[in-house]
Amino acid sequence: MDAMGRSKEPSVEGSKTAASDATDAADGTNGTVKSAGTASVAGGTADGRPSRPGASLGSDFLQLDIADAPPGGRTAWLVDRLRSAIADGRLPVGTRLPASRVLAEELRVTRGVVTEAYRRLSESGQIAGRGRGGTVVVAAPAPPSPSAPPTAPSASGPSSSSSPPAARHRASHPRTSAPVPDAFFASPHRDGLVDALRGLPCRIDLSPGVPDLAAFPRAAWLRAERAVLAAVTPRDFGYGSPQGAPALRRAVVGWLARNRGIRADPEEVVVVAGVAQALGLLGQLLRADGVDRVAVEDPGSLGARQQLEYGGHTTVPVPVDAGGLDIDALRVSGARAVLMTPAHQFPTGVVLDGERRRELLRWAAEGGVVIEDDYDAEHRYDRPPVPALRSLLPDGVCYAGSVSKLLAPALRVGWLLVPPHLLDALVTAKRYADLGNGILTQLVLARLMDSGELERHLRHVRRRHRRRRDVMVRAVEAHLPGARVHGAAAGLHLMVTFADGPGSRVRDTDLAAAALARGVKAHPLSWHRLTPGPPGLVLGYAAGAAHEIEEGIALIGEALRSLPAAA
Repeated sequence: MDAMGRSKEPSVEGSKTAASDATDAADGTNGTVKSAGTASVAGGTADGRPSRPGASLGSDFLQLDIADAPPGGRTAWLVDRLRSAIADGRLPVGTRLPASRVLAEELRVTRGVVTEAYRRLSESGQIAGRGRGGTVVVAAPAPPSPSAPPTAPSASGPSSSSSPPAARHRASHPRTSAPVPDAFFASPHRDGLVDALRGLPCRIDLSPGVPDLAAFPRAAWLRAERAVLAAVTPRDFGYGSPQGAPALRRAVVGWLARNRGIRADPEEVVVVAGVAQALGLLGQLLRADGVDRVAVEDPGSLGARQQLEYGGHTTVPVPVDAGGLDIDALRVSGARAVLMTPAHQFPTGVVLDGERRRELLRWAAEGGVVIEDDYDAEHRYDRPPVPALRSLLPDGVCYAGSVSKLLAPALRVGWLLVPPHLLDALVTAKRYADLGNGILTQLVLARLMDSGELERHLRHVRRRHRRRRDVMVRAVEAHLPGARVHGAAAGLHLMVTFADGPGSRVRDTDLAAAALARGVKAHPLSWHRLTPGPPGLVLGYAAGAAHEIEEGIALIGEALRSLPAAA
């Protein structure tokens, strides 16, 4: 038996070909390119700068990448991919296809390629035009009878005797009271630091992890909410399933199939209050199975690590390099579970490469548990889409996602998919946590997903985020000599390290404190480390206007020049 109570008999052999093909897509996405200026950019274009607006490679829809098409056969290739998706259920009857103009733009082909592909599928009776309703799937071949899934022992739900040792955690991690900036950033007790920083006043906030909240689709949300309120019955306002509204679980399945390459059933989805709650619930299940040590990326998210520690787990650092998490080091750590952000690692921005993915799948097939936090995977600018680990090994990966980085963290809506033998215990844990998420938000979000409004919003904010990222990269080059920029190809933040120049001779906590004294918030990179490393900053660009980003980086440069070298 493995760490989560499932049988170790099945191996990854049955999906070797698919796993090899899919993991190869992750190779070559982490290149570091020196810029002509004083900073260097990891993940940029050939000249070291982010590519121009509109230069995303591939489409999130079905993870299409035009580079896979043979020369002179793009239309036939697209027809084949769409037919396959209709046949295997990723595009069920009733699904609306992207507008030909949008799909052509994302694939960077002429519109005629897409319209001809749609015409051929229409002639074969699989899709049809619906006027203003778009082009929809109208027929699909009957699916083959699914084979019975292998049985595995059920994991017992969390017991009352295994409650989180919160009091012990608080006693060993005392919180600072009324800290001044210098003591605040340098405090060894980091419990609640991120929340405390949010509450401090500033003029320019470059904290990571926040999307463009000014771009929240208020009009679309209001239309969807009105439609939902007009359709709900009195019964809908009662206690629903703690697993989540069926409408949202169906919509999430469609979203994941189209955008993350994950095939799932609505019954496998559990709606949660964001990834934070997902980690708390998974922590309960892990503890119930005797897993008290969880490997984490180093550097990695301070907040995610604290969620696990609050639940009583010991977090074990595993180094991250240009290829992502070091799987050899994971094996040496002895941890039976690992939390990771493989599509866009926080904070470095690297992608877990193809060879590492294959090694990780072998580790999971031997009994390891992978917790995949699909952190801001939708926000990519200069690289092809990367498939989720869950799409390669459903029985070994617990997958967590949310709309916190896509719409707004205040919505507190996310989803969690776990291996089948853990589902009942997870639903039980969710029931006792809060009886389930609020119904109206779930139904409105489902409508946005089903109508295509969420995809439209994603395309809109990508353009805004890309422009702001470009401004930040140029500002770093101009104001932070010797700085190196990481993770520019995707995400909502940049990681900046100082290998040489004045930044290499100061503590990043001192730099963050000096920046805050000038009205600018930023995270010191050391906050997100468990082991020592070069100084740096983690800088968010999505939520600020371009002129604020430029001014904020200039003020950080001014703060850097004012600091004496660290002893």
